Amino acid sequence: MDFSLKQLAATTLILASLSAFTTSAQANITTQQSEAILKTFSDTSVKDFRQFLGGLAKSDLAKTDNLGAAITAFLDNKTLSAEQLNEIHRLLGIYARVKYGAAAKETLRELVEIPTFQVDGVAQHDNPEFIKIAAKIKALAESFNLKFRNIDNRVYEISLDGAGEEVVGIHAHADVVPVTPENWVLKDGTKLDPFKVTLIGDRMYGRGTEDDKNGIVVTLYAMKVIKEEKLPLARNFKLLVDTTEETTGDAIPYYFERNPTPNYNLALDGGYPVVIAEKGYGTVMGNFPVRKGQGTGAEIVSMTGGMATNQIPSKSVATLLSDKPAELAASLQQVGNDYAKRNGGDFEVAAVVDGKDVKLTVTGVSAHSSEPESGVNPVARMLDFINSLDGKIAIKHNHITDAARYAAENWGLDYLGGKLGVGFADDFMGPLTTSLTYVALDDKTFKLAVNLRVPKGKTPDALKKEIADKISAWSSKSKVAANFDYSIAAPMYRNPEGEWVKALLAVATENLGMEHKFGTSAGATSVHELPNGVQFGLARPEVKYTGHTDNEFKTVDQFMLDLQIVTEMLGRIGQLPKL
Repeated sequence: MDFSLKQLAATTLILASLSAFTTSAQANITTQQSEAILKTFSDTSVKDFRQFLGGLAKSDLAKTDNLGAAITAFLDNKTLSAEQLNEIHRLLGIYARVKYGAAAKETLRELVEIPTFQVDGVAQHDNPEFIKIAAKIKALAESFNLKFRNIDNRVYEISLDGAGEEVVGIHAHADVVPVTPENWVLKDGTKLDPFKVTLIGDRMYGRGTEDDKNGIVVTLYAMKVIKEEKLPLARNFKLLVDTTEETTGDAIPYYFERNPTPNYNLALDGGYPVVIAEKGYGTVMGNFPVRKGQGTGAEIVSMTGGMATNQIPSKSVATLLSDKPAELAASLQQVGNDYAKRNGGDFEVAAVVDGKDVKLTVTGVSAHSSEPESGVNPVARMLDFINSLDGKIAIKHNHITDAARYAAENWGLDYLGGKLGVGFADDFMGPLTTSLTYVALDDKTFKLAVNLRVPKGKTPDALKKEIADKISAWSSKSKVAANFDYSIAAPMYRNPEGEWVKALLAVATENLGMEHKFGTSAGATSVHELPNGVQFGLARPEVKYTGHTDNEFKTVDQFMLDLQIVTEMLGRIGQLPKL
């Protein structure tokens, strides 16, 4: 990078001022001031950051809380106090939002239109859609004068270089969970295309708007601002875009087998303000051999559920074959209405004739499996309802009724492991959650997954043995032919130490008006086993997370605020003398 003498002098002065920096200092710019600044400037009215500051210094907005003094000191290349430097970084974030907010929205739209979900039988790194999104991200990064590397189409690395050897890794991911397009319908009947951003009110609907293409976009534009303003950095940043976060999770380990691990790691794939603990991820996969229906009556020949183990869908649909479909549908509807009423009344059961078949649909509320309390699980209710039909409606027994019996008798409608008797909780991290999610059927096996989110309190081996022993005892007693696979990872807990986490906490809580304390998450991210790894947004914990759900969306206002926060964070973390 070529510096003029004036720029080099400014760089020296700013870096020299960092010796007085302490993270106890705050950026005394109120939310009201931020909103006023945003209303005063537009992307066409600002040329660069210094011109933006100059215009702000001349307005009434800079006449409170010594903001004008901070701006003047910066523009005059004078040494800044800790508080003044924090205020400049806050203004840098606001500037990024003003200057590049519209462009960032357009980039998000372009990335969402690339359907980067797993395709059966195709490795992610061979999937043409991932090759396409890699090319798009490369073009953006290089147009921003950032370094881009494609590590065998597993991880896309974008670098913002500073001084020193330290590296801060910022983690986001380009892959998304699959969709069931027919479920993307709003309550008013509006049909959505999951892979087109549809703006309705303040909501940008589309797969990946919340999880996690928004993280890629805001980081790219934050890096762009730092780069083009030639702001000095005491360390290096690398945006690491994962391609298998929602599936195998093998891309990031592949990257670190060939590249150094960053000293510090931030996942923009979780919750604000700073999450220092993540539950362990686990799966109990039931495998029920396909068998011919036994007995008399209708036969259930198919059933749908989530398309991934970490996804609770909005609907579960079962197809039944019957000699008398109209009579069966009427009976199922009557019994279903009673079942829904007896079990909370917050979901619907519908049975309709479809040619020679009957379609039985349970409609609940979709959710990320890490937050089962935010949804109403139709998979659990479908299975429990099917199991309850014995003695009421004649149904042949087969592999699907086997799975229904297993689900009803071991897991039920409870998502805390209470039915099986394995529930426990940690005071900080919260309870174990157990969600019936993924369903799949081929010519040999009906698969049914229970997704676990595991807090501190039991080791993975102890919990695995406890669950396996109870299910084994049930299998022996019930005589249901099935086998089960178990995988449980340990939870993550970090002791929050260092100036960097203090700065992260300050940036997030001051911008969002949140309580100044660390958080915990049920969702596991790519920093789970990395050194100095924490989540830094981009979701607000008090708002339902829409990632993995039907009708996923991100509000424009929160997206802009994310851009502002991440830009401020890069500037502030980048200029700390010691993390």
